[in-house]
Parts: sequence; structure tokens; C-alpha cells
Amino acid sequence: MICEKVFSEGLHPANPPTQNYTELLEATMHRFWFERALPARFHPLLEGAEIAGAASDTPDDPLRALPGANAILAGSRIRYTGAVMDMAPGLKVIARHGIGYDNVDLAAATARGIAVTNTPDAPSIPTAEHTVALMLAAARRVTQSERLLRAAAHHDYFASHDALELCGRTLVVVGIGRIGGRVALVGRALGMRVVGFDPLARPERFAELSVEPAETLEAALGLADVVTLHVPLMAETHHLFDRARIAQIKPGAILVNCARGGLVDEAALLDALERRHLRGAALDVFEEEPPHGHPLLERDDVVCTPHIGGASDLSKERLVTGAIEQAMAALRGEQPRFCVNPEVYR
Repeated sequence: MICEKVFSEGLHPANPPTQNYTELLEATMHRFWFERALPARFHPLLEGAEIAGAASDTPDDPLRALPGANAILAGSRIRYTGAVMDMAPGLKVIARHGIGYDNVDLAAATARGIAVTNTPDAPSIPTAEHTVALMLAAARRVTQSERLLRAAAHHDYFASHDALELCGRTLVVVGIGRIGGRVALVGRALGMRVVGFDPLARPERFAELSVEPAETLEAALGLADVVTLHVPLMAETHHLFDRARIAQIKPGAILVNCARGGLVDEAALLDALERRHLRGAALDVFEEEPPHGHPLLERDDVVCTPHIGGASDLSKERLVTGAIEQAMAALRGEQPRFCVNPEVYR
């Protein structure tokens, strides 16, 4: 990248530049800042760009190395507000290594001409697999059984175990995109009836997955033995599952959320569990992360994991590689394939 610019402008050692040669190279070198430190095996992907630093390197002052960055590889822990963006006046792109970008102020980025990208394909497979794992764990009462066994309790485990057999039960998938669609296919393989609600999906998508379309979310929830959420978090979906919505779910059902914590009103969920309106819940995400001290963590009818649904040996490679590719495209002046605010290029 640097060499191309140098030679295209005739800046060869045989043609000495009028300005300091080192200063010119530094001016054309793109600087990357990372929320998590970049493993060395990915450094060759930067094509000679400079690593400005990483938030994880300076936990006492996470944004210390951000000024001067042209590109950010963003996780989900930091909120990228306009004020954060203004710390790096030369910022051209914020590349999320993940699907969701609710922690990025999209309007602020667009107003500043900053492209925002994501990697929607990279974590789809492990997130779908994790969703199914949590669904099965909740149905099988794994948390409760493990606690009793580890406590060496004198207990008639078999007689008291009341696992929910999923074959023949109804799975309601809210959002049948990349992840929800894979979960629907596994649900069918388990012998479940699968009903989908997704007002943005075309009829062909339901047919492709052999999923029954629901006209309304309320109608779908009334059928559900398991409800799983696969929609993005935005103003319209914040607390989509509030007290009234949870009350629409068929009594004795399980709620699974591997999407975003803000989709569910956690106080309403806790109340539904305490009243035994819901049989259980399986959560990989919370409104505040990590959810230390949260009362949902103390319950045997809740299976919890710390937002690791999209993490696997292969997905981590895809996430980082994809985010870097998107960022490099933006720095070359191209519109990245997965730009979520394409208006910056108009």
C-alpha cells in the first residue's frame, strides 16, 4: 500500500522528495487501533499498516492509544460515541468483528464520514450451535442436576428429574436470518414443530426452511414450548420481551436469548420465573455485561453463559480476518461489502 503510493508519485530513492522521506511514509501509513490486542498471526493481514495500540493493553485508560488511529477494530464492550470518534480526527472506519453494532453511534459515525462495518457471516454457525446447546441444557435441567451432583447430595436423581422432551414440542424462532434459520433447521431435526416470526422475511425464506410463518408475534408465542430470539437490538426492539410480551408466552415454556441482552426486560423475566409462568431461561447475553451479582445467575432454572455464543476456534479466525478485510477496503476508498451505513459513500 505504502509502496504503491510512493512509486505512483515518483518518490523513488533516485528521485529524492522535496519533503522528509520518513515523514511522507508515516503520513501514508494507516494506523489501526484494536479493542482487543491483535494476535501476531494476523499482523501480515495489515499490509504494512501500523498498530497504534489496543484498549486491552491499557485497561486503566483503555482509549489512551486511540488518538491518531485511522481504523478501529471494535468489539462489543466499548461504546463508540461521537466523543470517542472525535479523539481520532483521522478516523475513517470502525470495523466490528461481530454482527451487532448497537454499541456504535451510527448517526455520529455517518455525520463524520466514518464507515461502520460488521462481519455478519463469521459468528453465525457457533451462535446457532450455542443457542441449541443452551436450549437443550435448559430443557434437560442441566444446571440443577450438575449442582446436585457436585454437592454430593443424597438424592433420588432419576425420580425427581423432570426434563422436557423436545421432540413433538413447538419451537418459536423470532427472526429467521442467518442464525435463526440454522436454529430452525436443528429444531426440525430434533423432531420439533418450528414456527417463525419475522416481518422482514420473504415467504420463500419460510418455505426454504420448512418453517410455519406466524402472522403475529402474539399468536406464535401462544404456541411456544421454547422461544428463541434472533433479532438485532435497536430502539424498536429494546425490551421487545417486556412483562406484557412474556405473559403472552405459553405457560411452562423456555425463553432462550443468544442475541442481545437488551431485548429482554430482565426484571420481568425474573418475575415470570418466580411465578413459574416460565419453566426456565437460557441466556448468553445480559443488559449489563458481565452480569456479576445478577439474581438470574443464582437460579437453577436458568442456564447462563458470558456472551461467548459466537466464539469458536474457526469463528475467531473469520471474525478478525473479515473485520480487517472490511477496514482495509474502507481505507483504500472502496465501499466495504458489509458497510452498515453506506450513505457515507453517497
